[in-house]
Amino acid sequence: MPDKVFLDTNILVYAYDSHDPSKQARAQAMLLDAMEHETGVISTQVLSEFFCVVTRRIPKPLSAAEAQDVINELSAMDVIEIDLPMINRAIDVHGQCQLAYWDAMIIAAAERGDCAQALSEDLNAGQVYNGVAVVNPFR
Repeated sequence: MPDKVFLDTNILVYAYDSHDPSKQARAQAMLLDAMEHETGVISTQVLSEFFCVVTRRIPKPLSAAEAQDVINELSAMDVIEIDLPMINRAIDVHGQCQLAYWDAMIIAAAERGDCAQALSEDLNAGQVYNGVAVVNPFR
């Protein structure tokens, strides 16, 4: 079975943002691959951020109902929920790896999801945090 991969918020947003067709096509391909091969992992943090961005910050925003429908479709992937142990782990990662708290939460969720990689445009590509390799798929 292929390795699991954690999808950061920007991957999901680009898949639904037509502003940059090249990034949109790449993000849609990654998302489709992750869903078809059942390797995709996301978190409740990512879903929450996705909702905020696609309903307010992209040039052609989705309605709240459209975004909710997408979130329900995306929940076919493994969804890591934030709980107190996850918060504590993110705080540990924050201190160990010198990451911003919300970035540390991404790594903590990827760890919990047994992901070999985190696909992200925001984290430092090429870094490996506690066994999770960060890959910027748009480079």
